[in-house]
Amino acid sequence: MAAVPPLCNFGWKAPAFTLPGVDGRTYSLERLRGSKGTLVAFICNHCPYVKAAIGRLVRDAGELKGLGVNTVAICSNDAATYPEDDFAHMQGFARQHRFPFPYLHDESQAVARAYEAVCTPDFFGFNAALELQYRGRLDASRKDLVPDARRDLFEAMKQVAATGRGPRDQIASMGCSIKWKAA
Repeated sequence: MAAVPPLCNFGWKAPAFTLPGVDGRTYSLERLRGSKGTLVAFICNHCPYVKAAIGRLVRDAGELKGLGVNTVAICSNDAATYPEDDFAHMQGFARQHRFPFPYLHDESQAVARAYEAVCTPDFFGFNAALELQYRGRLDASRKDLVPDARRDLFEAMKQVAATGRGPRDQIASMGCSIKWKAA
């Protein structure tokens, strides 16, 4: 069943984190922070919404980097229940799609909880001060490609890079729910 996160809570401060990346390095939010903004994307390997969008996310992240916006992707799913989302599969997924950004493993799920992430994909677009300015969709495509769809995420983060503020009108992302560990 698809999950839909809440819309943007403008000005909410990004919680700090330090997580291992699929490249063997450890990354902190402060280290990943872009000069004009930071995009934190909660994704996973198995979700059909992510699989449908990953090429466009890679494209947009590459273009946003040129505008001073850095991107980081985080997988928080319970790999015991969803083995396709384990660290080894994350490494392969990042290689296969040539991620131009770090892909981090949130095994404890503490970062997903701190961000109140709901689904994959769930996008958090911050300005240079790490204040939330965008919590919306990548574009209108969802699981099926919509030709010539407006690049909502890219346009919003381009605006954030230029002005420090995100658009007032945002459409929520949609995807598979985060796969939480049993309590």
